[in-house]
Amino acid sequence: MPHPLGEKSYHFALHIIGLSNLLEAKRAFSISNQLLRSGTSIGANVEEAQQAQSRADFISKYSIALKEAVETEYWLRLIQDSRIIPIDKKFFVDAKELQRLLTASIKTAKSNSN
Repeated sequence: MPHPLGEKSYHFALHIIGLSNLLEAKRAFSISNQLLRSGTSIGANVEEAQQAQSRADFISKYSIALKEAVETEYWLRLIQDSRIIPIDKKFFVDAKELQRLLTASIKTAKSNSN
């Protein structure tokens, strides 16, 4: 059974793929590629963390996912502010929620290791 953070990051990645396709239609290939890489990497790292070999490995994977979520938000802001295409506010809400969930999970895992 998939876990909630895994599901949320997976659905976020699906929406990022759609947004990336819209960017490519506008010939914004570089930004599309950057957004696609960071936005789909969040879920990939969350999934990898489920098979972590240690708590440190789990924390590392979630920390990478958090960095990718922050980077994705950067690309979303850049797309919005450059007005390449309109960005639905839901992207920002979801990116922030993923950041909060990852931060809380990292803190919990760290406190449980003490």
